[in-house]
Parts: sequence; structure tokens; C-alpha cells
Amino acid sequence: MGATSLEGRAAIAPAGIPARIDRLIGWLEGWPAGVVLLAARVWMASIFFRSGLLKIQNFASAQFLFAEVHPVPFLSPALAAALATGFELVCPVLLALGLLTRLAALPMLAMALVIQFVVGAADPAFWQTEHYYWMLLLGILVTKGGGRLSLDALLERRTGIAP
Repeated sequence: MGATSLEGRAAIAPAGIPARIDRLIGWLEGWPAGVVLLAARVWMASIFFRSGLLKIQNFASAQFLFAEVHPVPFLSPALAAALATGFELVCPVLLALGLLTRLAALPMLAMALVIQFVVGAADPAFWQTEHYYWMLLLGILVTKGGGRLSLDALLERRTGIAP
């Protein structure tokens, strides 16, 4: 594997250091990573769920926003409002629980991308650096999953099948 393998590092580091680094990395990928992934899941779930609650409280207003304030070019305002509201109410619950984490994070990532690059391109008021943080965290959740502190991990331990 080259310089990234234990043998490759042993050639350039004092004896015992590569093994200690590997143990440290292994430990960090366990519980500490689980806590960080849990925090990312809860933070993203909170943001999107609150947005969904606002939309469902006044759905006519949500439709108006998608028609007049920030239209999505490839969807009708009614469909865009319905999809956004549905995804913002269902996916955050799954994300917070760590159930089907990768699947739940995908539509949220897609919404963040649309907000930043479609809506933000049309209206600079919607272009925000914060959306890049959302995309980063959601991308990590899509690629890494929910971590140790998730229902996905519990199901995998119980069944041997990763959701």
C-alpha cells in the first residue's frame, strides 16, 4: 500500500510509533467519531425540521415563497413546497435517530445544494457560507453513515446487515 500502510510508515518513523498511531486512529474512529456524527445528525435535523414545521404551519405561505420569492426552476411551486415540507419533516427524524442515515441525508444534501447553487444563483440573498457547512456535514453523513451512536449501528450489530 505504500507510505500509508503500517510497513511504509515503519521505514520513516522510530520503532513502535506507527503501531501507536494506528491504535490512536482506531480509537478515534470509534466513540469520538460516533459523538461527532451524532452532533452533526442532531444539528442538521434541527435546522431542517424547524424549517419543515414553519412550512406546514402555513402551507399557502410556503407555496407563495416557492412561486415568488425563491422559485425552483424545474418544479411547480406546489410540488416544490410539498416535497420540501415532506423531506424537512421526515428526513430529520430519521437522521436524529440514526435510522437509514445515508438515505435520510441525501435529500437534505440535495436541498442544500439547490438552496445554494440554484436559488442562491438567482437571488444573492440566499447565498450563504453556512450552506457549505450543511453540505459538508450532510456529505460526511452520506459517506460515513450515522456512526456508533445510531440505530443503524444497533441494527448492524444485531442483524449483521448494514442499513
